This record gives sequence, structure tokens and C-alpha cells, in this order.
Amino acid sequence: MTFAPLRLRSIEGDSALVVNDAGRFFLGSSAFLDRLDHEQLSADDVSFLRAAGHVVERGDALGAAAHARGVADRIASAGSLDYLILVPTLRCNLSCSYCQVSRVAENQDGHDWSDATLRAVLNLIDGLDAPHVKIEFQGGEPTLRPELIRAVIERCGRFERAEFVICTNLQRVDDEILALFDRSDVFISTSLDGDLTTHARNRTCTAEATSTFLGNLRMLVERYGPTKVSALPTVDPVDPPDIDALIDAYVDLGIDSVFLRPINFQGFARKRHAGSREQDDRWRNYYERFVRRIIERNWTDRSRVLEETYMSIALRRIFQPGSERHVDLRNPNAMGIDYVVIDHDGTIYPTDEARMLARSGVVDLAIGNVSEGWGGPTFDLLNANSTNQFDPDCRRCAYQPFCGRDLVDDLARYGRIDMPRRETAFCRRHLHLFDFAFSLVYSDDDAVRYSLARWLRLPGEPAAFGQHLS
Repeated sequence: MTFAPLRLRSIEGDSALVVNDAGRFFLGSSAFLDRLDHEQLSADDVSFLRAAGHVVERGDALGAAAHARGVADRIASAGSLDYLILVPTLRCNLSCSYCQVSRVAENQDGHDWSDATLRAVLNLIDGLDAPHVKIEFQGGEPTLRPELIRAVIERCGRFERAEFVICTNLQRVDDEILALFDRSDVFISTSLDGDLTTHARNRTCTAEATSTFLGNLRMLVERYGPTKVSALPTVDPVDPPDIDALIDAYVDLGIDSVFLRPINFQGFARKRHAGSREQDDRWRNYYERFVRRIIERNWTDRSRVLEETYMSIALRRIFQPGSERHVDLRNPNAMGIDYVVIDHDGTIYPTDEARMLARSGVVDLAIGNVSEGWGGPTFDLLNANSTNQFDPDCRRCAYQPFCGRDLVDDLARYGRIDMPRRETAFCRRHLHLFDFAFSLVYSDDDAVRYSLARWLRLPGEPAAFGQHLS
């Protein structure tokens, strides 16, 4: 009998979560852990471990292959390039306090695609060999250049399926912009930070500008429905909004998903919100209270299901390996392979956060340009370190099969990629995220089980999610 590598994490009293490298898990009691430590497993223990895929009998080729397949399912495999983040302009008509990008003023010259850059972007699109493509327009404020957005969209007619996301502050929604939004393949992404006062404070804009935004957002949700429009709040952990007020801001608009995120230590936020470099217990406590409040509201009013998006992503990483492509939690986190960022000057970056670091003058992670292609030493170095599989801290961590690696975040906060994992904000945040997720998984509360089932898109009545071994 051969054990699959087991990792333990204490999450509930004297019990511990036991996870193997294929991501199969159970909650082991203190009595079981003592038997395991003294190599005195009972016949029932062995039977359970065998059935759950934690041991493989010698000579069991099928069992060994099944375990290897389980491990492989947890490893992200980057396909061909099919996701582009495009920045047609760096100009913006707002100056948000937490801006990650270091945008420039709306009337500043020299920060839009040139004709040559547009031609190179269109040529790149012509050369993509993937059957499907997703293109996200970032900024600055991309709606300042609707003709560039339109040129890209029109060039994608040959794909079996094309999806476009316009990330916008919704200050300008005229007939030209509406014509873009009216397309069935175009989706809208924006930021909603809570009630009017909170939103206006974060964006450092006038009450009139905030009113314009909220009016446009409400109009678009009414025009298209909530599935076409997504919004996310940026939360200052030092001064977070009231939880119910934040949830109500979304509920009142008919939006059910809230992607709760703290201020990112990028762009202007590095100076204006220097405390965002580390995320302390204030953020973690706020996050837990937010999710638990959503669970409570879902149970009280079952006419709609609210979700915190990142918790749903974490749960899919646990229970549905391979179904979630979210880059913060994929492993390896390939860079510059299946998606790239093309900046306003044609420079190519492996991630949008890498673009932000260059704008802030922290480190230049450019890997090429759209006219000549990309690759080279930076590309190779990033991809050589893009996995958590060989990190000594990660190899001992129960959450390694579910977690990822974010080199760019480490560089933003610490200026290096070799920080011990447990000393990084990324690790602390995700240890807490998965501790919290598994506490929900092993909860006996029907309200918790109800929300987890809905977030995992499971039919039927809620049931127990995790196994126990006494």
C-alpha cells in the first residue's frame, strides 16, 4: 500500500483537513491523526483511505493512473492565444483615488494607439489560430476611442465565437457607445463601490459625475438585464463601507454577484493608499462578515441568490478542477502564452498588473511589442517561476492543489519573487480564503449549505459537502 502525499491543515478544533496532491480531502479527527502518526491505522481507516483515493495498492496500475489523472487535472495547461487585453488609450475622464493604472488626463496627447499600432493589433488578430476569442478593452477609459473598439470588433467576425468586454467608468454613454453595447457579443464591466457617498469619495469626483454614473448603470441594467453588466467594488480596508449598504447598492440594481476586492497596491494607489501594501485582519474580518451576511440574506430570501465572486471561484477550484481559468488561482500561471496585454503604445505585457508596475516605475516587465512579437529573457524568467509546485512552503501546504502563484503581485509589494511564500500578502490572503472556504464546506448550517450549493450551480436540496474520518 502506497500513500498519496498527504498534507494537513488544522481548521476545526483538534481535527485537521487532510488533502492529497490530487486535491481529494477529508476532515480527520484527532484520534485518526494519532493513529496515522503512530502507523496504527485500523482496517476501517485503510478501507476509507483506499475508497477516497488516498492510498494505492501495490500493483494497482489503474488506481495509480487514476491518482495521476487527478493530479494532472489540477495542473493548468495554457492553450493557444485566445484572450487579449487591449488598451486603446491611457486617457481618462476621472481621477479615482485607488486607480491601479496611473492614467493620464483626458486632454493629454500621445497616449492613444497610433495608426501603426492599430494595424499591428488587427494583424495579430488575423493570425490567431484559436476558434474562439475574448477581448477586454481596458484603459484609461476605452470609450474615449469608440472607433478603435469598433475596428477590433469588426475584425473578429471570422471566429466561431467572439466575446468582448468593455471596462468603463460609464461617464459617457452616448448613441455611439450604446451602438457598441447593443451588440449581443459585447459585455460591460464597471466599478460600483457602494452608496453614492462612498462611490464619490473613492472616485474623487463630483456628486454630478457620480449621479451620471449611477443613472447610466441603472439604465444599462434595465436595458440589457444583469447578465450583460458586471460591477465590482474596490474596498479600502481602513475605511470599508457598511456591508448591508454595499450589498443593497448591488441588489437595488438587480446585480447578484459582488466581486469584493481590496485596493490593489498598484498605480496611483501606491501613493494615495500606501497601507494597501499589506492586507491585515481588518480586511480578512470584513471579508468573512460580508460573505456570511450574503449567506444569511440568501437563506432569508430565496427568491434570488447573491454571491461573492471570489469565494465562488475558490469553491470551484476545490470541487471542480479545470473549470475555472481565473489567473490568480491557476497553476502554473502561464504568462504571455494564452493571454497578453497590449498597451496604448503597442508594448506587450504578460498581465495587466505588469503594465501597472511599468507605469508606476517599479519594474519593466514588458515582453515585446505588437509589431515585432514577444518573448525573451523576461518572458522566460516569469514562466520558469510561474508554478507553486516546487516552492518549499507550498509543497507542505494543504491548499497547494487549489492555489496559484502571482509573481507580479510579489514584485509590486516586495520588489522580488523569492520571498518565502508564507511572508507574502498573496499567501496570507489565500490561506485565509481557503480556511474560510473549508469552514463553510464542513458547516452543518443549512443556510451555509444552501448558498454553497447555489454558488457551485448544484441542483436539489443542500447536503453535506465534505467527508469525515473519526
